Amino acid sequence: MEIPTHAPHGLVHVIVDTPKGSGNKYKRDDQSGLFKLSRMLPDGLHFPCDFGSIPGTLADDGDALDVILLSSAASFVGCLMTAKLIGVVGATQKEGRRRIRNDRLVAVPVTSVNPAAFEDIAEVPAGRLDDIESFFVSYNSAQGREFRVVGRRGAETAARTLRSCQRLPHESVRAPLATRTR
Repeated sequence: MEIPTHAPHGLVHVIVDTPKGSGNKYKRDDQSGLFKLSRMLPDGLHFPCDFGSIPGTLADDGDALDVILLSSAASFVGCLMTAKLIGVVGATQKEGRRRIRNDRLVAVPVTSVNPAAFEDIAEVPAGRLDDIESFFVSYNSAQGREFRVVGRRGAETAARTLRSCQRLPHESVRAPLATRTR
């Protein structure tokens, strides 16, 4: 089963790879469709938000578009969510001599009974975003990479970024086993 990029009502699908509060980074294994441990973070460092990606997309770093999910509670590895894109944390990442764009889309979960907590990134308390940005700088530094935040943009920029990174339908990814219906 393939998971489409878009969900009904202008929302997107996001697959969580690493839940809020985790001291481990997980990544989907394309061969098995399962999630595997990618790395263990240094003591005291943990994800301040659910972190995942949008299926059917391809960003400049060669992976699906990264998504920061803002919610009050953690989800779980492999959780499929519908979410509203509210903005972008613009970033560059440098490994060795190579510098690439590695933006993070910012989204909020939406369900049939839970509306979007925010409509645009400008509504999110600045301190919350500062903490998340600081985490990604520290996380990448611990991996020997330079990660530089280059700005924040709103929901319109997030929508443009999504459109520019969508794969053609025949290029979509298969759903991980953890999210397939039984």
